[in-house]
Amino acid sequence: MNKVRYSKIFEVLTNPSWEQEVEREPLLAFSFILSTRNNQLSTIADEILELLETAISEEIVDGSKITKAGILMWLWTLGAYEIVRTMCQASDCFSTEYLEKLLPIKKRLAKVRMPDSKMEIQGKKQPVNSNRSPWCYVLESNDLLIGDPEEADSAREIIDLYFSAIYSLTPKDVVLQHAESYK
Repeated sequence: MNKVRYSKIFEVLTNPSWEQEVEREPLLAFSFILSTRNNQLSTIADEILELLETAISEEIVDGSKITKAGILMWLWTLGAYEIVRTMCQASDCFSTEYLEKLLPIKKRLAKVRMPDSKMEIQGKKQPVNSNRSPWCYVLESNDLLIGDPEEADSAREIIDLYFSAIYSLTPKDVVLQHAESYK
């Protein structure tokens, strides 16, 4: 992978304090596991974008790269939705201001997740139209269309919205750890 967009490259901290770790990676204050999952999603997002950028050249359209990007995007969407859903479910753990950033992303992720996971239109008990492949590649923007074929969304936009919200989290936005939301 040539370009790193969403994966954070951390400086090495020798014997860091908890405060230093949380300052660098605020999601740790909520959940070590969720923070790790987010880091995994960032690596997958970088791979998706690299595949999309290299799938088309003047000489060739590489269908295998487009297919792999589509498969990874499907899995990325499922993972991103579950992270955001978990955070929203534990609403007492975050500042109101931060939750206001997360809720629209949860709705948008739900809208693109449902057609791929259940073959239904999100919020309705209706099947999605199967008039295109599970993902459609857009040549002009090196993008994938995902979600409901009738109201497809941009993979690049969804990825960017997700990380914009996740990386806007500050240590002050984390009020409680995940486990505390069950008490």
